[in-house]
Amino acid sequence: MRKDTDSERALRGSPEIWLDAAYEALIETGVDSVKIMPLATTLNLSRTSFYWFFKNRDELLAALLGRWETTTTHHLVAATTEYAATETEAMLNVISTFLSDSDFDTKLELAIRNWAQQDPHVQNRLLKADQERLNALRDMLERWGHEPQDADVRARTIYLVQLGYISTQVQEDITDRLERFPQYVEIYTGKRPPIHEMERFKARIGYTAPPGGSTPVT
Repeated sequence: MRKDTDSERALRGSPEIWLDAAYEALIETGVDSVKIMPLATTLNLSRTSFYWFFKNRDELLAALLGRWETTTTHHLVAATTEYAATETEAMLNVISTFLSDSDFDTKLELAIRNWAQQDPHVQNRLLKADQERLNALRDMLERWGHEPQDADVRARTIYLVQLGYISTQVQEDITDRLERFPQYVEIYTGKRPPIHEMERFKARIGYTAPPGGSTPVT
């Protein structure tokens, strides 16, 4: 079987290139802009090259939903089972997930929530993700000794606060946000993390206090 040449591959792109372009279109202008011909124009590729990798637009949209679940729900659920010596450390593991798009893609999350308003299928996927995330948070709190009702209310508080950050697209200096972490942890768990735990946490995420500036995060 003849292998594709480099020039042939360059003319078609790759599944990742098409998916990345679809991702950028989705987060910038919404799902209606995720169409084959505009993407081909953006990539300077032929429209027909798209079909080497995807059957149709629906398959591309399905791949976008798969990327969303991988870069949001998967990471958050994993954080709820990450090793922690104390409950406050466990909560720091969870809320730190929202500090970086590499752990929780907030731009994609917002785009999916906007998309869900016009697509019942996406809305169902979103509702399932919401429930999976809440279940993971509640289960974590129960493992640390909270009664089911208490764990449920605390889990909803954690989750809805984070959704509020995402939906309002808050821009906040990371130093200010980290200063609020002990209070957030106390609200969520009933316990405040000790100073040494916060210092260890800051070192773990590679935080260094800026000498005279600030670093906004969303």
